Amino acid sequence: MTGVLTLYRTSVGKKVIMALTGFILVGFIAFHMYGNTKLYMGPDVFNAYASGLRDLGHPVLGYEHLLWIARVVLLSSVVLHIWSATALTAQSQKTTAKNAVGTLKRYGALKRQTGYAAYTMRFGGLLIFLFIVYHLLHLTFGAVGYDAGQYHHAESGKYFVYNNVVLGFQHPLVAGFYLLTMLFLGLHLFHGVWSMFQTLGLNSAKYTGLLRGLAILIAVAVTIGNLSFPLAVLFRVILPV
Repeated sequence: MTGVLTLYRTSVGKKVIMALTGFILVGFIAFHMYGNTKLYMGPDVFNAYASGLRDLGHPVLGYEHLLWIARVVLLSSVVLHIWSATALTAQSQKTTAKNAVGTLKRYGALKRQTGYAAYTMRFGGLLIFLFIVYHLLHLTFGAVGYDAGQYHHAESGKYFVYNNVVLGFQHPLVAGFYLLTMLFLGLHLFHGVWSMFQTLGLNSAKYTGLLRGLAILIAVAVTIGNLSFPLAVLFRVILPV
């Protein structure tokens, strides 16, 4: 029992935590992207979708109860994912520095081999975290990225999410930030999903091609879907009402 409770202190435990929280976050990202495709169906459908999210679990659960449960789980997953990634990075750097004494040639080869993936995961992870903060301030609270009077909060059960999204993406700098982040999110998803399969033991040589293809499919589908929303607004495929 003690070994189980202290498993998080080991590198294996941290990798498992990162993989499991990554699985939760990948599921949310895919669902979130799919839900946002309703933007193409017009304001009535998209606003109804936003309203329906708040009634999930009804009548067993009350208004927004399941939504808040999901928010707590997602926030906890983000915190644990960042913690485990940071701890593993620090541990890896410490081990690499210790083993690299007097073996500069080996270190250079290791750096060339892992540098690209490590760079995209670390820098991309930081960018995605900053994006999450901005995303909440922007589309959830309407505190940034809008001209005065553009953002409208829900009133008497009526939602204006469609217009909020479209007007929010009409600002080129805001849309550009979203587009850049989505590209890094795609790279992060590919490396992350592939690593998740390996960490959870799904790394049999028999299924390597299949799992790698699945990681690519998830990353590409999510990236293309998320890139399409700001681009559709910028090119006036979607207009405010």
